[in-house]
Amino acid sequence: MGERIKKLKKIRIHREGTDELLYSLFIIIAVAVVLWRSFDTPIPFIIFVGIVGTAWLMMLNFYRCPIRYFNGDTEKAVVAPADGKIVVIEETEEEEYFHDCRLMISIFMSPLNVHANWFPVDGKVKFVKHFRGNYHKAWLPKASEENEHADIMIETPDGQDVLVRQIAGAMARRIVTYAKDDEDCYIDEHLGFIKLGSRVDVYLPLGSEAKVKMNQKTVGDQTVIAKLR
Repeated sequence: MGERIKKLKKIRIHREGTDELLYSLFIIIAVAVVLWRSFDTPIPFIIFVGIVGTAWLMMLNFYRCPIRYFNGDTEKAVVAPADGKIVVIEETEEEEYFHDCRLMISIFMSPLNVHANWFPVDGKVKFVKHFRGNYHKAWLPKASEENEHADIMIETPDGQDVLVRQIAGAMARRIVTYAKDDEDCYIDEHLGFIKLGSRVDVYLPLGSEAKVKMNQKTVGDQTVIAKLR
């Protein structure tokens, strides 16, 4: 029991969802009160609370934000920037910035996953860019370039560049990025947040060693996905 309470204390609601959860809860309570008082039978009240209450609890689950700290050695480590499932591990030509071959590792986040994003490496943010685009299903290859996305370029302490790309999916409609140009960044810090199903791509220097397998589940700020060369 004590272990369960301790675990609950490590979970909070992300700031991106605080207002939405509170305002929607007030509306739900107000409508529920009206239904309770307006009908002789409790059936409309029960149906409303059952359906809308379930939807609100799902939204609450979506906005949860576990408090996590990476306990391993951060030198050369690339830590998962998000909860989800590995959908891509491949060498690919990156033409936007590097104009060479990179190791790309992609994590798909379902609506049931935590949607907070963490910095995958320690370093300094070189730039942040946001691009408007389509809303293809996030696991499709074309989503990486054609969907709305935000690019964050990080230079590690030993001078290696790591590109993190937050990608909106078919359901996602808002990408929030906290990273700022020229700021230092560290593993354990939040990089941003993506609302609803989405994906995060990490582009690493060729020669980096992948530490995960296809379809493997990842835990943001906990799972080591690669080691830099």
